[in-house]
Amino acid sequence: MTLTEKAAYIKGLAEGLALDESTKEGKLIAALLDLVTDMANDITDIAEDVEYLDEYIEEIDEDLGCVEEMLLDDCDCDCDDCDCDCDDCDCDCEDGDYFEVECPSCGEVICFDESIDPEELTCPACGEKFECVISEDDLKELDGE
Repeated sequence: MTLTEKAAYIKGLAEGLALDESTKEGKLIAALLDLVTDMANDITDIAEDVEYLDEYIEEIDEDLGCVEEMLLDDCDCDCDDCDCDCDDCDCDCEDGDYFEVECPSCGEVICFDESIDPEELTCPACGEKFECVISEDDLKELDGE
């Protein structure tokens, strides 16, 4: 039986006893039966909401998995600094307008351009944060001077 069915059954048993609701005990039992009925209804509503939200979260998790797959796995770039493998990758690895540094933690070669602050680099392979010093000559070469 469900909670609401059990609450209705108990209320029916109490009605079968023909409790006198004018007495203190009768008033107490009637109030408790009303409370049990209300609680059973509320718990049933909450259980339905939880079931709906659980299904909704599963759908969101699946959608997020698809987005992660698109962002992380569907790339076929042939360049060295990119962790992707996509032909339509828009990185500037082949232009020469970038700096290459080696991650001090894992040894991964990292490419970046002047739009990224070299003092706040994060290795995409291991997640290590480190600084890189770029000389004036390197900046001039990048600008074509």
